[in-house]
Amino acid sequence: MDFQVVVMAGGYSKNLVPLVSQEMPKPLLPVANRPVLSYVLELLEASNLKDLIVVVEGEDVALRVGGWISGAYVDRLHVEVAAVPEEVGTAGALRAVAHHLTAKDILVVSGDLVSDVPPGAVAATHRRLDAAVTALLCITPVSGPSESVSSVGKDKGRKLPRANIVGLDHTRQYLLHVAAGAEVGKDIKIQKSILRANDQMEIRADLMDAHMYAFQRTILQEVLDQKEMFHSIKHDVFPYLVRTQLRSEISDKGAPKNGLNGVDYTLNGSEPASEILTNRTHKCCAYIANKSKYCSRLNSVQAFCDINRDVVGEAGHLSGYSFSAQNNIVHPSAELGSKTTVGPQCMLDEGSKLGDKCSVKRSVIGRHCRIGSNVKIFNSVVMNHVTIEDGCFIQGSVICNNAQLQERVVLKDCQVGAGYVLTVGSEYKSEPLSKK
Repeated sequence: MDFQVVVMAGGYSKNLVPLVSQEMPKPLLPVANRPVLSYVLELLEASNLKDLIVVVEGEDVALRVGGWISGAYVDRLHVEVAAVPEEVGTAGALRAVAHHLTAKDILVVSGDLVSDVPPGAVAATHRRLDAAVTALLCITPVSGPSESVSSVGKDKGRKLPRANIVGLDHTRQYLLHVAAGAEVGKDIKIQKSILRANDQMEIRADLMDAHMYAFQRTILQEVLDQKEMFHSIKHDVFPYLVRTQLRSEISDKGAPKNGLNGVDYTLNGSEPASEILTNRTHKCCAYIANKSKYCSRLNSVQAFCDINRDVVGEAGHLSGYSFSAQNNIVHPSAELGSKTTVGPQCMLDEGSKLGDKCSVKRSVIGRHCRIGSNVKIFNSVVMNHVTIEDGCFIQGSVICNNAQLQERVVLKDCQVGAGYVLTVGSEYKSEPLSKK
């Protein structure tokens, strides 16, 4: 399809502390015991988009992620892993790899996206409409966009997430206005030129920007070159293209001032809207996923918990595993003690062992965990090589690799960092717990 793909995979995201660590950068965080990055890579592979640049923050992350990719996707994908400095932003990351981009069109996708929307459909729409940019928009979950939630168990006093505001033409193909999250105030300000150029506009507040964008490479390059202060694709580059589609800010100094292609246009009341739309400087388009599709981003601790729950539950088709008659995933090598139950929509991975009279509900348990007797685990994620001794109670929590919970520990809505030890009988609620 002559598309190059840039996957923005990140590094040690502050929003995901203490889940991330030197050994566990964001791209390798487990979703149903698979690195989250694997979901995007296999989604791209299914659309025959196999020429990829995976951008990560820092050389150490590049080594870890590159090593995993080379083992997991040998002879399947052509992947170059590129390291950029931390805090450079997604626009800065694109500038850093721009010299590698030679295709007519570029697909930029977030490495934390877990979805079953085919990228090939977004790419095909982009080509069909001859767009400068085409964005994937998905129906926002009823609970609100996950990016607005910073941690588990801190609902008290939390402000409700602000919706994204999207303006579409009557065909729902062309983007006329975008305002994201914190940019949205009480009043919606729409450019007069947009209003005059369209007979009608549909305003939507139920659509989530999935961070998958198809760009014409030459236009993307112009914006990155001319707007050096732009830091974010979502908050800077994308809104700028939408905002300038009926005027000529994007042009070289020697180029005509009437648009990227030298197209002249006027905005007067006597000119038909269709003619003005034809003469726009560039087209900004949307691919709106069917509401039956799953689409979420792992960009907060709460999102990590939600996605893990979904992928062994309602969105189980994304996991890649076969479910049992009990609607769960229990590895053949796992061991269950007497009167121990693993409920539906749970996962128990390779080599893990549970003692007697344990109960696991709506939870994911990783590889080679040792869990004692009379342990209750509800709505939680337990990573690999974790030890949980007798009588522990765990609810709404995340326990990272090699952590140890001694007897009768009680955790509610907590996150336990890698290698952390909780002593006998300790109780915690709504706390991140990790090594200093």
